[in-house]
Amino acid sequence: MIFIVVKWTIRPERSGNWLADVDEFTQGTRSEPGNIFFEWSRSVDNPDQFVLVEAFQDDAAGDHVNSDHFKKFVAWAPDAVAETPQIINTTIPGTDWSRMAEVTPR
Repeated sequence: MIFIVVKWTIRPERSGNWLADVDEFTQGTRSEPGNIFFEWSRSVDNPDQFVLVEAFQDDAAGDHVNSDHFKKFVAWAPDAVAETPQIINTTIPGTDWSRMAEVTPR
């Protein structure tokens, strides 16, 4: 799977509405063929920082960057970010989340 993690630092005046602002982009991406997951989290240390964890089945899902919702998002996102996002993009084995062996419910 293609595994991507992006760290977004958002301008303080925009961060309170960030998850609502990216909802159309998020829902559009989640509905793409080949999308496995697309999840936002907010930093517990920096309220203006968000981490996006996303995965796609394979390179065939590469049309993501050509989708209308992606193009619309990247058109307005530069006005919301405080710095250039940091990204990790790699291909890893597997097709979904695995279970952690070291911690299970009692």
